[in-house]
Amino acid sequence: TAKLKRFFESEERAAARQARSALLAKKRGDSAAFTEVDHVADLEAAVEDAGIGDREYLESSGIDADAVDEAASRAEGGGGGSRSRTEVVRDAVDALDDPTEAAVVDRAAADGVPADAAREILTRLAHRGELTESNGRYRLL
Repeated sequence: TAKLKRFFESEERAAARQARSALLAKKRGDSAAFTEVDHVADLEAAVEDAGIGDREYLESSGIDADAVDEAASRAEGGGGGSRSRTEVVRDAVDALDDPTEAAVVDRAAADGVPADAAREILTRLAHRGELTESNGRYRLL
């Protein structure tokens, strides 16, 4: 533990996310590009405001948005007490002693999550900053 360093501490979630984003950009060699963009929270707000909303898109396509919401609720574990695919993948990362992509995908597949979906969920969680990947190992944050 003597070699562990503290990079950043904050009581505010937004400040911590900004610092984490800066570290990830530096790790990937994108520091210059990162300095040119707005604060992470501002970017998220801009993304939320940009384009057409899901409900508006579905309704303009002639699809019943309420039916889609109900189906999504069932698929994400809203009915019957089952876990969502995301929860299954998170639990796999948390439960494994050596959470490599292959091990997490295998564990999630054993719990009913297709392998491609498990890989996509791992990628999405990493991009959201909810887990991190280092040397081929995943860890929940």
